[in-house]
Amino acid sequence: MVLFLGTKSYFYSSPVLCKSIASNSNHNHAAHSLDAVYIKRAADIADSSAGFTSPHPNFGCVIATPSGTVAGEGYLYAQGTKAAEVLAVEAAGGFSKGSTAYLNMEPGDCHGDHSAVSALVQAGIKRVVVGIRHPLQHLHGNAIRSLRGQGLQVDVVGEDLKSKIMEEARKSCLLVNAPLIHRATSRVPFSVIKYAMTLDGKIATSSGHAAWISSKESRNRVFELRGRSDAIIVGGNTVRKDNPRLTARHGGGHTPIRIVMTQTFNLPEEANLWDISDVSTIVVTQRGARRSLQKLLASKGVEVVEFDILNPREVMEYFHDRGYLSILWECGGTLAASAISSGVIHKVFAFVAPKIIGGKNAPSPVGELGMVEMSQALDLIDVCFEQVGPDMLISGFLQPVPDLVPVIPSEDETFAIDPSITPYDSKIIFFYKTWDPYGAFSNFSPHPIQMPDGSGSYVTWSSAHKFVGVNEPVAKDCVEKIKSAKSPEEAARMGRSMQKQRSDLVRSDWEGLKIDVMYRALKCKFSIYPHLQSMLLTTAGSVLVEASPHDLFWGGGREGEGLNYLGRLLMLIRSEFLGECSSPSESTCTAL
Repeated sequence: MVLFLGTKSYFYSSPVLCKSIASNSNHNHAAHSLDAVYIKRAADIADSSAGFTSPHPNFGCVIATPSGTVAGEGYLYAQGTKAAEVLAVEAAGGFSKGSTAYLNMEPGDCHGDHSAVSALVQAGIKRVVVGIRHPLQHLHGNAIRSLRGQGLQVDVVGEDLKSKIMEEARKSCLLVNAPLIHRATSRVPFSVIKYAMTLDGKIATSSGHAAWISSKESRNRVFELRGRSDAIIVGGNTVRKDNPRLTARHGGGHTPIRIVMTQTFNLPEEANLWDISDVSTIVVTQRGARRSLQKLLASKGVEVVEFDILNPREVMEYFHDRGYLSILWECGGTLAASAISSGVIHKVFAFVAPKIIGGKNAPSPVGELGMVEMSQALDLIDVCFEQVGPDMLISGFLQPVPDLVPVIPSEDETFAIDPSITPYDSKIIFFYKTWDPYGAFSNFSPHPIQMPDGSGSYVTWSSAHKFVGVNEPVAKDCVEKIKSAKSPEEAARMGRSMQKQRSDLVRSDWEGLKIDVMYRALKCKFSIYPHLQSMLLTTAGSVLVEASPHDLFWGGGREGEGLNYLGRLLMLIRSEFLGECSSPSESTCTAL
């Protein structure tokens, strides 16, 4: 059974399994169960304005009395309207006093506006449960600090409240504000690609005819998806062949901007999209393309934006700068492949109709991606299956919803590692390449070290440790090649490559040993090079994050999804150095 985030949450729904809350004598478990129910409810109602107002941060508030009864609810309908917290307090009236307010997201009171926080304080709310902190850095943590400063108890899910059911509730909060979170963590809007295809994977016949592959019910769902978007993107080929209107005529009050992406500006002089009486159209194109037609469309009120280099990422960064949160791609296979390859597509909605049309030259929904092996296939995550009329809707994420910054390491873990850090008030220092300001923290920095090998001798630390001691000629040969590599980066690449090809050659105890090996290497490095230790100590109070986009164990990952163990270890060593009265002396470490 699949639980969706409200009746209109097709855009952000996720396959969260429904589980009955069994009676449990453990008070904390019961309390968490109730908290999770109301946090999910807050996320549910936060999505209520979708399709009616332009995409915006989704806020929901549920006020529950000490007995567990819901006294009031509210959600932000649109920017400039009353805050969710204000509406919930008004609905609850006198029952607000001593009650708990559940917020899917930390209030986003702007500078000089404290209506959400003031409403909760003045109503006599005793406790506030927050699903996620506000993802925008200039608002991140502000309201929570203010509420706590006013004497309210504030519990943040995932920090103060930790359990499996609370993590599921937090996921609902992340999903309902996925566009805002993507805006906060990247420079592209949250992008969804939608297409309808037959059972044999065709989006049109060989002649190009495509009306209609999917059912009326599926098309109505598309209107709702459009209503949740700031804009819809199609390619020039779609304009020429389908002459679409791209309206949300059955999906609510909000109608998204229409965007046409065309390299050559090979577009018809007359098209439905050139009628801007109800909604605007923007054409993005290569600079200098068909200037005469550009002038004609401009005379009709169509906006034309030229790019020196026209590609999906450049276009998405441009619309990010224009403030767009959500983009729906309804393009053909060629543009779809380009968008996916550019990494700008985050979620897929595929309507599969129970039809077969065949055709060697019939187009498919995604063009050439350059993949030659099934191991290269892109796997969807958080996949949902839903029958829509006679069709099957399959949806899922190509990229996970990024977690909020800073979460690497977690707040509790950070403070436990280094008490000098005040969670959420700390500066984040990213390091990755050796030419970065803090590139000396990288494992690839030019600071060779020697470590004891257990037999009384010293060996140069390298990426070969994972293969040391394996009684296989290939493993021994790999160790020697890694040791003779010209650079740490090449050595690391050799190690990764061998591990992928022959995982059986990795020493059996490596998973439990690698953190300790790295710790000892780092401790040596920052002990034998005084200037490195000095640099490390100057970061006291800051969170250190190794910004590798692909190493999800030692690094922070592309969107903050990595474990950042390298950053964690550096903060631990920094704390140890700060706790010593004088510069440490490491007898086991010697400079080369």
